[in-house]
Amino acid sequence: MNRSSETIKDKPGNNLARAVVWDGQIQIAAIISTDMVNECIQRHQMTPVAAAALGRGMMAAVFLGLNLKSNDTITLRILGNGPLGGMITQAGADHKVKGYVGNSALDLPLSAQGKLDVGAAVGNEGDLYVTKDMGLKEPYTGSCHLISGEIAEDLAYYFHQSEQCPVVVSLGVLIDVDGSCHTAAGYMIKALPGIDDTKLQALEEWLNILPPVSALADQLGNPTEMLQALFPKETLSGLTEETWSFGCDCNRQRLERLLISMGPKELNEIIEQDGKASMRCHFCGNTYDFSQEDLEALVKEIEIQKLEAASVTDVKPEA
Repeated sequence: MNRSSETIKDKPGNNLARAVVWDGQIQIAAIISTDMVNECIQRHQMTPVAAAALGRGMMAAVFLGLNLKSNDTITLRILGNGPLGGMITQAGADHKVKGYVGNSALDLPLSAQGKLDVGAAVGNEGDLYVTKDMGLKEPYTGSCHLISGEIAEDLAYYFHQSEQCPVVVSLGVLIDVDGSCHTAAGYMIKALPGIDDTKLQALEEWLNILPPVSALADQLGNPTEMLQALFPKETLSGLTEETWSFGCDCNRQRLERLLISMGPKELNEIIEQDGKASMRCHFCGNTYDFSQEDLEALVKEIEIQKLEAASVTDVKPEA
């Protein structure tokens, strides 16, 4: 749904604007996702450097998922050699995004520039994987090596490798002294192959004099004005705005199916040893408790399914 900038300008976090410039030769998008990052900080009890890394990763997933349709999802996995322990973020066509890191309690000293050292947390060796699930038999997965662990540079490199087009990505997360997210923002500028090199050079020179993206968002307050800071207002066409938010599709029924997939032997062992089970969703932190009666009911369900399957295979076709 398209919205004018006036309708969402004063609302916090999680808004995205996109447009095209130069007769469609360049696609641009900008996002402010402060609320999204703060929700993850609260759900996962994250340290500043872990929150900064996950915030960048979720915005990266949003940029990857800008053209999703129907029930499509796109999953970004960043598996570096740093102490963060890997990261998984996922965006959907419903404008929901979620994610988690392997070590949300990671604490690192600031970088030499006095900033949160996301690159050291993620690691500059490893791989980035992008999996698009369009409901077909097999999801498509592309990958590239990490080049810095800063996420924005790695995402730009992935686009260059997979689509052979020049891409600029900037992602920033500012964390306050109380551990909350002050501003999370990013922009992506994607040029089509064959664009005039002089235009790209002029754009690069302009980007070099702009403030960091989180400071830019802090000054301007909404993603539409961020786009207008990148390109003159009159050059923007097809400008639209949309709202993204944190969202997880986990539920009790899904975890019941996971328990059933373990089989009756393992479920009976859990019943004998613990008498109950507790399962926590990595993405949102929600916990689902299963009592002994719940587990025994799942074992019975497995037995019923086996009997039903056996009765089907025992039916012989008439000669």
